[in-house]
Amino acid sequence: MLKIQEIREIIKLVDSSSVDEFVFEQDDTKLKLKKHNGQTVVAQAPVAVQAAPVVEAPKAAAPAPAVEAPKAPEAPKAEKKEVVADANLHKITSPMVGTFYSAPNPESPAFVKVGDQVGEESIVCIVEAMKLFNEIEAEVTGEIVEILVENGELVEYGQPLFLVKEA
Repeated sequence: MLKIQEIREIIKLVDSSSVDEFVFEQDDTKLKLKKHNGQTVVAQAPVAVQAAPVVEAPKAAAPAPAVEAPKAPEAPKAEKKEVVADANLHKITSPMVGTFYSAPNPESPAFVKVGDQVGEESIVCIVEAMKLFNEIEAEVTGEIVEILVENGELVEYGQPLFLVKEA
């Protein structure tokens, strides 16, 4: 199974090249990248399972892996919150499509709450994609100002999860 960082690197390389289509298969993993009208389309699914829907990445945003279910109905709420956000705040965004979890398990407290201080390597949440639990790091030092999604909510690639006031 490819790590998310490896997938991101492959996407960047394909996006910056003149290659229009790229297919990678290894064991039960298949990664297929296609460019259409300057946009990169990404799909990754186990070979044994029926193909997952392909989600196109917007041209302005960095291309990213998109797998799993179609857009969640909650997505418009998150976009409304994003518009209201202060321009001086850093957004921690979802690096993939999946399910947002604020804690490592239902009995544990949340990784972070509003007002908590975080460092660059602080784990702020988990995003589950294809039965893999991916720990999401803050990547900045600062204070959590707002949590933009609910526990168990489906999130899209690039969807803001947290707002952080950088220190």
